[in-house]
Amino acid sequence: MSLLVVGLSHRSAPVSVLERASLSADAKVKLVHDTLAAEPATEATVLATCNRIELYADVDKFHAGVAELSTLLAQHSGVALEELTPYLYVHYEDRAVHHLFSVACGLDSMVIGEGQILGQIKDALALGQELHSAGRLINDLFQQALRVGKRAHSETGIDRAGQSLVTFGLEQLTAGREPVDVWAKDKRALVIGAGSMSSLAAATLARVGVAEIVVANRTAERADRLAEILVASGTGVVARSVPMASVADELTRVDVVVSCTGATGLVLTEDNVAAAVAGPAGLVPSPPLPDSRSSAPDPAPHTPAGLDSVLARLVAAAEAGMRLADGGVARTIVPGADRDGCPVDAPAGDGRAALTGVDASSLELHGTWADQGEAAAQRQPRKGARSQIDVAPVRLALLDLAMPRDIDAAVHRIPGVRLVDIESLAEASADAPMAADVDAVRGIVAEEVAAFGAAQRAAHITPTVVALRAMAAEVVAMEVARLDGRLPDLDERQRAEVTQTVRRVVDKLLHAPTVRVKQLASEPGGAGYAEALRELFDLDPQTVASVSRADAAGQAGQVDQADKADKNDDSGRAS
Repeated sequence: MSLLVVGLSHRSAPVSVLERASLSADAKVKLVHDTLAAEPATEATVLATCNRIELYADVDKFHAGVAELSTLLAQHSGVALEELTPYLYVHYEDRAVHHLFSVACGLDSMVIGEGQILGQIKDALALGQELHSAGRLINDLFQQALRVGKRAHSETGIDRAGQSLVTFGLEQLTAGREPVDVWAKDKRALVIGAGSMSSLAAATLARVGVAEIVVANRTAERADRLAEILVASGTGVVARSVPMASVADELTRVDVVVSCTGATGLVLTEDNVAAAVAGPAGLVPSPPLPDSRSSAPDPAPHTPAGLDSVLARLVAAAEAGMRLADGGVARTIVPGADRDGCPVDAPAGDGRAALTGVDASSLELHGTWADQGEAAAQRQPRKGARSQIDVAPVRLALLDLAMPRDIDAAVHRIPGVRLVDIESLAEASADAPMAADVDAVRGIVAEEVAAFGAAQRAAHITPTVVALRAMAAEVVAMEVARLDGRLPDLDERQRAEVTQTVRRVVDKLLHAPTVRVKQLASEPGGAGYAEALRELFDLDPQTVASVSRADAAGQAGQVDQADKADKNDDSGRAS
């Protein structure tokens, strides 16, 4: 298995880039066709929603595959490769499987645990089947992802995690002093963003009794629509929409702010919040809100196009302390971090020297090294962290549900401001039910990834075993024919008994080796057993290939039986 996924999502790219990179139905078809036409890919399909675009392919060369898929995504999305590269992430082999299974379970969604992504994964599989671009690997992968997603929703409470996150965040804003509905009574709230999580937060605020909700969003139509829904909800809340340019003024009038946008930069800075709590609007000039939709600064002003450019930009982004999709994991790298132990060691600033020619396993090790460094950094106590209960009265309560953060963490230093964000929620909710659900789903994903890898490795050797048995059957037939020529007086019963005896001898000789080689091949590092079998028995490669093609043809076009029961179920197509 050489599964590769290259993509971008709400976690790695700003909304402005995602909107420009959206694919029409025709563009998706052309993208898949061109991917198959490219030399490294033998299978492909695309998973495209308003929050993500991911190209999946079975490739025979990792570095060439990354360069080719990145270039094709840029060509068909209409966003230049130079602009798109900083927002791309890459997953390979088991980490690619882990990523898709996590997506299917809702762990990578803007609303944790949402189930609508399952419908979109089913669409991606159907596209690959319709275009005959989905072979054994893509078919098996996406059908298994659908099963894993359904298992996560049936065995855990992950579909409640999004709702729990908003409720738990509001409870943290109260600092445990009073029930949420008492705390929220007659308060005015500002909701920044109009996506699924922001809509959930707005509905929760209306339900717990806030008097007024102001919705600000970059797209005015979506803000208007959310405000209309809130007014019609029957909760009695007053709701209106405002443009993003009015957020600074609205901050001076509200008591609560909930922000959850797809921006990769800050939406509210420390200066914005300080100006808002300093006095009524007009007394203190409000600093301009940052343009969170602007592209990240170019980490490498001039690099050649192609593979060197893609890889060099990823490393240059890390050196610059920017967001990085390295080995498939978006993370923030601290400039000047200790590089001891990193398997990809090169002079600072030399991106191409660092990654060009590096094998895929070393890149995976580099991703693990970076993950460990980030985890260690997160375990350190945050500087300036406040106690659980603030002593000073709270003038403005801020709930930041975005990842990456929308609100500058430095606002906690402002008197009268209380900030709760994803990081503080994670610290406070280690024993909360939603944390247990997320952990349970992660366990399911890890278990299913291991099982899928073992099954794929075992399936990889099956054509070789089938070809071996076919060769053995041919040898038996030839020897029986020779026996007929030497002993023409054998009657039918005797001939049948001799033939059956020879077959039993061959089957018994082959049984233990073929069963054992399948077991060994299913283990990590077992890919070499198929090659050893072909060499030891001098099997014809064309015969093995023909068995593989016939088996793949039988797989193509199949629809998971578990999905047929709900084929009329409209699971939604929201991103």
